Amino acid sequence: MRLNAYLARAGVASRRAADDLIKAGRVTVNGEPGRLNTFVEAAADRVEVDGEAVGPQRLAYVLLHKPAGVVTTARDPQGRTTVVDLVRHDTRVVPVGRLDADTTGALLLTNDGQLAHRLAHPRYGVEKVYEVDVDGEPTDERLARLREGVPLDDGVTAPARAQRLGATRLELVLHEGRKHQVKRMCDAVGLPVVRLHRSRYDGLGLGDLAPGEWRELEPEEVERLRETTRR
Repeated sequence: MRLNAYLARAGVASRRAADDLIKAGRVTVNGEPGRLNTFVEAAADRVEVDGEAVGPQRLAYVLLHKPAGVVTTARDPQGRTTVVDLVRHDTRVVPVGRLDADTTGALLLTNDGQLAHRLAHPRYGVEKVYEVDVDGEPTDERLARLREGVPLDDGVTAPARAQRLGATRLELVLHEGRKHQVKRMCDAVGLPVVRLHRSRYDGLGLGDLAPGEWRELEPEEVERLRETTRR
């Protein structure tokens, strides 16, 4: 793997920060200065940062019940609580995709960069299920527009599944991941979002996890995620 990915996998830094370490001459591979295009074989090469040997961490996969008011990032320059702050894991895991600060629900975190990249890629159409409280009535006509695709400023959305859950609540199932997509779709059909909760991510439900709690994925759940990106 590329040297910056190796350092990220080892929990030393993000790939971008790892590039800075490499350019600063603080990383060596088998005693020689590392380069941005250096490739590393975990079993054969010795990597050191500031003279200290580092090695890849085990792969970890975590499902978090993200609470409101927490930002989906590894670090926040404004000092707000991040999802990484909530997951006290012995390996460094980062979020797959994003949920807005006021959005709650299922969020996957992992240090498996290859899988994370594939899950976030639109080619694989990972299924995301949202419960949406709105200001207005989710009429049959409005639900039909959500199902058919809604014109937005970045193009028409793909067909979605939509059903009424209550007088002002609906369920929306998407296979896209555009920025603020649920809020923008609902706004476009006259249903401003009051509360947004992601109940499932690629089949992963929250079960009895309370907001702020997390759990390790079972091996069969990890394999199902991998199957999603083999299609």
